Amino acid sequence: MNWRIIIIPVTLIPILFIVLQFDIKIEDVLSVGIFPFILAVIAMMIKLGLQGIKFAYITQRYLGKFDSFWKLVGVRVGSEFIKFTTPMFVGAEFIVIYYLHKKGAPPSKSTWIAIMDIVTEVFAGGLLSIMAGIIAIMSGAYIVGAIILGTSIFVTTLWMVLFFLSSKRIFQLPKVITILVEKFGKEKGKSIVTKTNSWMEEVCVMSKKNLRTNESKKVFTITFFISLASWSFYGISFMIIAFGTGYVIGVFESIMAVMGANAIGNLPITVGGSGLAEFGIVGYLNNQNPFDLEILEGNTIWNTVIGWRIATYYVPIAVTWILLVKLALSKYNKTETT
Repeated sequence: MNWRIIIIPVTLIPILFIVLQFDIKIEDVLSVGIFPFILAVIAMMIKLGLQGIKFAYITQRYLGKFDSFWKLVGVRVGSEFIKFTTPMFVGAEFIVIYYLHKKGAPPSKSTWIAIMDIVTEVFAGGLLSIMAGIIAIMSGAYIVGAIILGTSIFVTTLWMVLFFLSSKRIFQLPKVITILVEKFGKEKGKSIVTKTNSWMEEVCVMSKKNLRTNESKKVFTITFFISLASWSFYGISFMIIAFGTGYVIGVFESIMAVMGANAIGNLPITVGGSGLAEFGIVGYLNNQNPFDLEILEGNTIWNTVIGWRIATYYVPIAVTWILLVKLALSKYNKTETT
């Protein structure tokens, strides 16, 4: 896990590039103001808190009083550190699966809970991003809109198709992967393939058993709306920062801009989407090509974007790291589950 701390400075490289390229001074960033900055951080913490509440709700619906509700919230928030420090924002699900399994939950149930959590998050975020992409194209930001739509439609469709197909068929490792693992891993490789296929079969059986039940439909609906609220607070954080610099933007436009930037940041190019999200949000708001530096020269919105990024990315990295170490990766007694 220490390598993730080392990789954090790498995320600063795109920020430093933006600062130098567009001659952004420290006083420009400070013009945001301490009060709007704090409010933006609070909005982001609410966003993360809602994600944690959603995970805790799903866990206790399927495992009963398995663990403290608020500890589950903390574990889920802490798991976001993994997403912040990997390309394409993946990895948090492995932390919650690890935590639930170590606490005594069967691997299939742990995975099912993690899948339900991530699918509702992706579905809600995907719909908002698709909406943002459509609006961008209608506004003339064709390159920005195309990138947003291409990324969000692909990711959302992939997750939703796999989610619903898991209740109709048993997924196994692709033959190509199986052959490679067994060839290079020999006996250990064969064992890994067997265990992985067994685990995937259990998850699909869980999906078939639970997905179409009224209970799961209720859980999915409730958590979907929690995810919408969570993403909305993420979007509102930019509006708060913008007001601090005198840049006026409405709630809906702010949410659309942030969700569009989030979709662009999902491209597996930089760690945590660093740089991509910043260029994406400026390009979205100005109907421009976010990768054409010439047309972005002298854009006064940069100080707002840098302040927003610090409030919603670098501050949460510190908070989620503390929760990850103190809760998700700490020592604990196994809880008996059925």
